[in-house]
Amino acid sequence: MSNPIAAIVLAAGRGTRMKSDLHKVLHPIAGRPMLLHLMASIDELAPARKVVIVGDKAGQLEAALAGSADLAVQEPQLGTGHAVQQAENALAGFDGDVLILYGDVPFVPAATMRAMLDRLNAEDRPAVVVLAFEPADAQQYGRVITEGDRVVKMVEHKDATEAERAVRLCNSGLMAARSADLFALLARVTDDNAAKEYYLVDIVNIANADGRRCAVVVTDPHDVAGVNSRGELAAMEGEWQARRRARAMADGASLIAPDTVWFAWDTELGRDVLIEPNVFFGPGAKIADNVKIRANCHIEGAIVGTGCEVGPFARLRPGTVLGEKAKIGNFVETKKAVLGDGAKANHLTYLGDVTVGAGANIGAGTITCNYDGYFKYRTEIGERAFIGSNSALVAPVKIGADAIVAAGSAVTRDVADGELRLVRGEQLVKPGWADRFHDAMRKKKAAEKKA
Repeated sequence: MSNPIAAIVLAAGRGTRMKSDLHKVLHPIAGRPMLLHLMASIDELAPARKVVIVGDKAGQLEAALAGSADLAVQEPQLGTGHAVQQAENALAGFDGDVLILYGDVPFVPAATMRAMLDRLNAEDRPAVVVLAFEPADAQQYGRVITEGDRVVKMVEHKDATEAERAVRLCNSGLMAARSADLFALLARVTDDNAAKEYYLVDIVNIANADGRRCAVVVTDPHDVAGVNSRGELAAMEGEWQARRRARAMADGASLIAPDTVWFAWDTELGRDVLIEPNVFFGPGAKIADNVKIRANCHIEGAIVGTGCEVGPFARLRPGTVLGEKAKIGNFVETKKAVLGDGAKANHLTYLGDVTVGAGANIGAGTITCNYDGYFKYRTEIGERAFIGSNSALVAPVKIGADAIVAAGSAVTRDVADGELRLVRGEQLVKPGWADRFHDAMRKKKAAEKKA
């Protein structure tokens, strides 16, 4: 039986380089806060315990986590080793394997975490497992000095010699250790270094000095890329999107201009979906097979059925559900709108809080008047109903099956099945009136010129 797992996530930093009132780890990538990307990967391991180390803007983190993890406060902030120590009370009585992760390193795959734990529980039973990587530019990263996969020394960049800085294997900061080892080693860490901080990496050096073995697992640099600034946030977003686009095409979707399509973290695409340029998916979009999404659409919280066509220039807001082969055309906006199979709204329409029956046609310029300034109300449109152009359906109202609403109507009462509803002012005709008006105006203008 495998050991129980705990995860400690460091998120106490002030994130000053972000220059934001929002906690750094709550800035979104693909529509989801960085921290929650990481927590989702952790959850794939079914951990027994999760502890998030908080400090600055702790209330924001508490709200975002919504009770899904224990919180431990680090104040003052005296380094990474000191941060991990703050989880000791929260993990009192826990006997198992501990992963140490960072809230601003959001895309560590669960498989990588599992590899660290597997190495921790290998036959040689290392005291600590370090996750390392080889970046194109080692910059200011701490170095991992190894012999084979054994870590012989960990050193921060500012404390490293020139020879140690020449080593390309870098410390990601992520580690795994058994709980009993972790806190015993941390208790022996000192702040005898250039920064006067308690370094987490020192637990490796202490274990080595005890004659124990520490091991390294090497991963892709992308898996341990951190975000500390707006520029790095944008770069991470770009990298995530590039990978998601590639996966979408590999799974059978066609993206005409891939770099212009933006996915959310949970976007679902069926096969043979065609996506034209400049399409943005917010969270909660589910697209079935054989859907065509034309250029310049925004889709969020919407379910699009098989064979539908959307756009160009359409906006599908949360609660939209399109039945099979439904069509939403240019400059149409929907919100909490359920369209039956084959229903269509081709032009310049707002459909909010509405149910549209199968085969119904919504004419250009139609709006559902769903809000009276205080409350929202629903509109129900029956199957095969025809709503003429430039109509206003004042909710709550029901339009029956096969009913027709004449163009330009403002409908305030229910329309029965098969009924025609025409709501217009009487059309008056005054023969010659326009000719007389034009003659009078021309004479007046001519007189003003002479004056």
